[in-house]
Amino acid sequence: MRQLRLWPAVAAVLLAAPQGAFAQASATQNSPTQVWPERTIQAIVPFSAGAANDIVGRIVLDQVSKQVSQPIVVENRPGAGGTIGVSAVGKAPPDGYTILVHSSSFSAAYSLYKSLPYDTLNDFTAVVALGKTPTVLVTAPSRGFKTVADLVAAAKAKPGAMNFASAGIGSVSHLAAERFRLSAGIDAQHIPFRGPNEAFTEVMAGRIDFYFLPLAPALPLVKEGQLIALAVSTDMRATALPDVPTTLELGLKDSSYLFWTGLFVHAKTPRAIVDRLYEESHKAMQVPAVQERLAKIGTEAMPMSTDEFGKYFREDVLSTAKLMQQIGVKPGD
Repeated sequence: MRQLRLWPAVAAVLLAAPQGAFAQASATQNSPTQVWPERTIQAIVPFSAGAANDIVGRIVLDQVSKQVSQPIVVENRPGAGGTIGVSAVGKAPPDGYTILVHSSSFSAAYSLYKSLPYDTLNDFTAVVALGKTPTVLVTAPSRGFKTVADLVAAAKAKPGAMNFASAGIGSVSHLAAERFRLSAGIDAQHIPFRGPNEAFTEVMAGRIDFYFLPLAPALPLVKEGQLIALAVSTDMRATALPDVPTTLELGLKDSSYLFWTGLFVHAKTPRAIVDRLYEESHKAMQVPAVQERLAKIGTEAMPMSTDEFGKYFREDVLSTAKLMQQIGVKPGD
């Protein structure tokens, strides 16, 4: 009789156990990490619409939006060298619904400002590299330079007489030119402009000797003969300009400079969300229509895992800081 009295208690335990397990499984299945994304994602671009990272980001995220069946709204928040947009992402909840579309300029800002409202190296997770865009060394036909050797010889013949344009101190065009200048051992005057359009005008008019700029805006002008492409500052030749040599090919050590674009999130974002965003972005970049659109603007694949991109970003920040010191750029307010 004592054994029989135990059966109701044992049955109660056996019945309760599956219910508790089911409740725990349900809670896990419905966690924010596993259902992400279940609403609109905001993608912040810290520069104006039409900037290189804006264009690349929109192309890839448009496809990602289709894959996850959720809207991705791209918002441009320019100002203060991109730091306003970056700060907004740093202050947002780390839930994967606010992502950052940034570029090489993220690395440069680390050294351009005395203080930043965020910690560049620790407040963000570098998720996925969306691509790299070669920077092209161009000159006007009227300047008479047919090769890099011609340009370097002219610069060495009259030290300090040559000049080069940039879209501003610390910009891609500035840093690419400085890497080239240091490697070539030439002395040239830096002429910073407020933006790429002003620099373009002066270069094409022949008032500026040379200019480094991303491939996308340079390509049509090179093909039309309004500019001459002397070299690209990547480790491999650009697909869109296969006959143009790299600066490394020409024997200019440490002269390469990549303009990259990538996605970032708050550092406290759950790893499962980071992995999902990486997977969907990587998948999007395998779609032929996306690859075609990226190729048209000169953006090439930059295959890296999340961890590899994180390491690359950290090294890029530090190498850019070293370059800034070499060329005497001091942090401003």
